Amino acid sequence: MWAYLARRLLYLLPVMLVVVSIVFLLIHLIPGDPAAVMAGADATPEDVAKMRNIMGLDRPLYEQYGRWLFRTIQGDLGRSIFLERPVTTAIAERLEPTILLTTFSLMVALIIGLPAGVLSGAHPNSWLDKGMMVVAMLGVCVPAFWLGLNLIYLFAYKLRWFPPGNYVSLSTSIAGGLYYMLLPSLCLGFGQSALIARMVRSCMLEVLAQDYIRTARAKGLSEKIVVYVHALRNAMVPTSTVIGMTIAVLMGGAVITETVFNIAGVGRLVISSVLRRDYPVIQGIILFIAFVYVVMNILVDVLYCLIDPRIRYE
Repeated sequence: MWAYLARRLLYLLPVMLVVVSIVFLLIHLIPGDPAAVMAGADATPEDVAKMRNIMGLDRPLYEQYGRWLFRTIQGDLGRSIFLERPVTTAIAERLEPTILLTTFSLMVALIIGLPAGVLSGAHPNSWLDKGMMVVAMLGVCVPAFWLGLNLIYLFAYKLRWFPPGNYVSLSTSIAGGLYYMLLPSLCLGFGQSALIARMVRSCMLEVLAQDYIRTARAKGLSEKIVVYVHALRNAMVPTSTVIGMTIAVLMGGAVITETVFNIAGVGRLVISSVLRRDYPVIQGIILFIAFVYVVMNILVDVLYCLIDPRIRYE
């Protein structure tokens, strides 16, 4: 197991190198001159040329890539031109609401998705199964921004149960921070709960058709034990992959939700950085999200062994 993890960590280096290269090239393909955007609408050609020199855009592309890659390997993601601070500092300042939103959204996805998938798989083709799958289909099809706007309209403006947006730091008020996160978490987590429900249902149907399930029933075990002890545990092995990737998807999907609910998190930072052509911040955030994806892949492999001790890695 430890040898396998060591190999996976070594594989992390070339994967991140490929990601770094792709991110750099894609960012430089964004149309428009970032130096002109940063210099302002009233800037003279001399001002734009000075800004290009400050941003390093007057150098050849391969030289820009080499300098940025060298700094990135050292853990230096550069300095934000607009915010005038290191990129790591800018991301760290916005990380709290994004992590809290991701955590709450994952809880919402699991609370809704797991029971719905288990009940649908245990009662296939019943009215309960069909109802759950209709809700799951809505969760997949409904855009997050549309759902968020309707939640704000219903619960914030009509019922006035929740605030329409913004965020209160946990250092200011823990209860306030959690309260402000309820609506955004429901908006972001609902779509992922639908994917989890459909995955759990498919896995449960496959597991419940196995011979050892029929043997367990033939021994006289109750249906609850058969479903929740024997079937669910084995169905969770492939489902854990979806759950692990859901965490990374939620962190990336926070861009839209944070914009709708006016939350000053990493997602809002991405939007503002793209509009300002703040290359270092865009590159840093994309690298951060890619790193989360890779780490979650490794953690899912570890989770396999915890769920099913029969799984061994050589």
